[in-house]
Amino acid sequence: MPHDHSHAHMDPESGDRRVSIAIWANALLTVAQIVGGILSGSLALIADALHNFSDMASLVIAFVARKIARKPADERMTFGYGRIEIVAALINYTTLILVGVYLIYEGVMRMIEPTEVAGWTVVILGGVALAIDTLTALLTYSMQKGSVNIRALFLHNLSDALASVAVIIGGTLIVLYDLRWVDPAITILIALYILYLALTEIGGPIHTLMLGSPPDIDGRNVVDAVRGIEGVDDVHHVHLWQMQEHEAALDCHVVLTEEGWTRIEAIKSAIKDRLRGDFGITHSSLEFENIHHAHHDAELFGHTGAKREDNKHFPRNPEGS
Repeated sequence: MPHDHSHAHMDPESGDRRVSIAIWANALLTVAQIVGGILSGSLALIADALHNFSDMASLVIAFVARKIARKPADERMTFGYGRIEIVAALINYTTLILVGVYLIYEGVMRMIEPTEVAGWTVVILGGVALAIDTLTALLTYSMQKGSVNIRALFLHNLSDALASVAVIIGGTLIVLYDLRWVDPAITILIALYILYLALTEIGGPIHTLMLGSPPDIDGRNVVDAVRGIEGVDDVHHVHLWQMQEHEAALDCHVVLTEEGWTRIEAIKSAIKDRLRGDFGITHSSLEFENIHHAHHDAELFGHTGAKREDNKHFPRNPEGS
């Protein structure tokens, strides 16, 4: 059954405008929250401001990455520049982790030495923050379904919106009951949630950058599908990875039977059709070997441990790709 590699498409310029609006909104909010946090003495408000600042930086990184990713392949970057968005996502998740750790430290310190907090300032600025965080999350929601880069931004803003709700609740409790410990407690809760989001999502970009197999494609099933083509005896030296976020690629050695060797081009077409139709793999490089001159003891995945046969007496197919 074909794998669904579809994702939401949006005009690049429209997407850039959305990200640009989000950048300016978060910049203004960050300044307002820092000033308000200093004047009110609220660590939770400053914590939310730092989180928003990381959002603004993340938006700038994502904006630049989107621009670079659209550059065509050239002699220096033969696979193109699309992976820059995955790098941007990794940077943004790493930033979230650092912010989360710092906020936990500050929250614990403030727990030990509580300070006066102006509750109404916290509530008012928390409400403004909630409005802007919600706006930014809405701007990036439809875009994040097809981009790990924008998904990192969306999670930033979603966590910000929830954090703003927590800040408002904390400010209200301070106004009503003078519970000053609530402010650092909420700070720590915000930080833990930030860490949870970042640590659960950062594995995806790392996996892609490490040339891991696409998460929705089972490598064993791919091997079995190729082996099932008539005229194919075996497969080895299989490499399956993501060239771009939505472009899976495969290269491997295909051992053909004696009969299959006489119709290499037909088998190559059949393999590529199977890969495209069943797994959405649109880029494949295939090297063919005759069953009588194939590598012995070759690894199924990767390229180590192969004991090469002397193939000088048997011509190799020069059109393997």
